[in-house]
Amino acid sequence: MFQVLGQEGRARRGEFHTVHGVIHTPVFMNVGTAAAIKGAVSTEDLEGIRTQVELSNTYHLHVRPGDKVIKQLGGLHRFMSWDRPILTDSGGFQVFSLAGLRKIKEEGVYFNSHIDGRKIFMGPEESMQIQSNLASTIAMAFDECPSARADRTYVKNSVERTTRWLARCKKEMQRLNGMADTINQSQLLFAINQGAVYPDIRIEHAKVISEMDLDGYAVGGLAVGETHEEMYHILEETIPFLPKDKPVYLMGVGTPANILEGVERGVDFFDCVYPTRNGRHGHLYTNQGKINLFNAKYETDPRPIEEGCGCPACRRYSRAYIRHLLKAKEMLGMRLCVLHNLYFYNTMMEEIRDALARGEFAAYKRRKLEGMLHE
Repeated sequence: MFQVLGQEGRARRGEFHTVHGVIHTPVFMNVGTAAAIKGAVSTEDLEGIRTQVELSNTYHLHVRPGDKVIKQLGGLHRFMSWDRPILTDSGGFQVFSLAGLRKIKEEGVYFNSHIDGRKIFMGPEESMQIQSNLASTIAMAFDECPSARADRTYVKNSVERTTRWLARCKKEMQRLNGMADTINQSQLLFAINQGAVYPDIRIEHAKVISEMDLDGYAVGGLAVGETHEEMYHILEETIPFLPKDKPVYLMGVGTPANILEGVERGVDFFDCVYPTRNGRHGHLYTNQGKINLFNAKYETDPRPIEEGCGCPACRRYSRAYIRHLLKAKEMLGMRLCVLHNLYFYNTMMEEIRDALARGEFAAYKRRKLEGMLHE
């Protein structure tokens, strides 16, 4: 399913074959938490800016509109009218982010819904069942994401529980994929490596989960409080112990610089809310660094966000106009900024793949980082 087409150091270019099409890696997945990219971005928009993979959130869709509703409507692809790959996270990150609303037990996690306060239970089997109802291309195993600064003993116990949960996820996924009424019987399952900032725990966990022969492997629990240097060190230490013939996914990371550093260390899949969240606040990525359209100097600036950019915003509109839209709280301003940022990320991934194909990734990375010094 995963074919490495070329390598430069640890950085690699590949193809991941799925039931919903081929994913060319390294890839940045565009985050559509509730089955839509925040900022009024349509499915047609995603196709237009060359999005390969859309990522949706298991917990949020379970709470609203309900995964059974989505299954009744034919699964997430049909629901949002998107025929390319979709990855769904497991709900495990909400275990981390909803710390005040949950209780973790061996059987799973007891939540209070952030919407209406109702009690929710999610364990490995429930997460797999929800993701099977959503019928995503790739499902993520249910895990706990401990804080980067958590106590070593806590992290060790948490990781051991995550391993036990992974075995339950795998067994339940196999059962669901064999059922006649399952929409996507070819649903793939990715494991998640945890261990906070303790390299020995990370390495041991990588070895254990590698033996379980999953479809892909994620490195989770980073970008949650540690420094960039600590994150890069963990990737350097951990990735060599994950299977060479499976894709590696760095969850929830990051800035363009983080992505370039991640690719150099062997990461194939990325996702992050930065481009959409920043775009909605007028913070835009360019090859000369980040700009903030709310700055007064752009009030009469007739230039596009970035000269030579082919995104829908830059092809037609000026910085001055988009700034006006943002100031006037017109939805179009947000939408154009989000489209620009996602186009920038998607295009950067194409450039990375091209550079790897030519054996020039190191030079490309250096040039790109020097250009974006202001970022």
